[in-house]
Amino acid sequence: MTTKEERKQFLEEMEGVKPIRKPDRADVDASQRITPGQLERRRAAVLEATPDRNPLTVTEVGWLGPSDELSFKRDGIQHGVFKKLRLGQYPIEARLDLHRMTVEEARQEVFNFLRECMRRGVRSGLIMHGKGERNPDRIATIKSHLAVWLPQLPDVMAFHSAQKHHGGTGAVYFMLRKSPEERERNRERFSGH
Repeated sequence: MTTKEERKQFLEEMEGVKPIRKPDRADVDASQRITPGQLERRRAAVLEATPDRNPLTVTEVGWLGPSDELSFKRDGIQHGVFKKLRLGQYPIEARLDLHRMTVEEARQEVFNFLRECMRRGVRSGLIMHGKGERNPDRIATIKSHLAVWLPQLPDVMAFHSAQKHHGGTGAVYFMLRKSPEERERNRERFSGH
């Protein structure tokens, strides 16, 4: 409790001070301001609600070293076509650089990049993944995962480690399936119509 003396002293100190007048209305703008925390919670809620449509899985990975080569071809790919890919003789129509990415970032980038390549009718390109030479354990983490991911995508027909001038064992050439439109054009062209 305050004494009369304390009350008197308070009133003397407050002499000349005018109270702030508040309007008799609610401040609507204040409730519409979004804090950084609210933005982050909204973003997290959207991400949780969005299903991951990326089929690339992080399963058992056979760890590869800096000089290990990547090589894969689906049944039906002719030997001469694969040799031309292996020698880097197809045009590099698109490039993706995965350096300094986490495994999850690389997984998303590879899926989105190859999906976009298919959408644009890209047939061949280069993915730069690094060799892992700077890793203390000398394991090429992204390259190791890429060796598992690429065969999981049915549109990837073949891939092989690049020639030295394109990054050697730190990069990989890839070949994609023809788009349905391109297959139709080839049918028309070679059927004589």
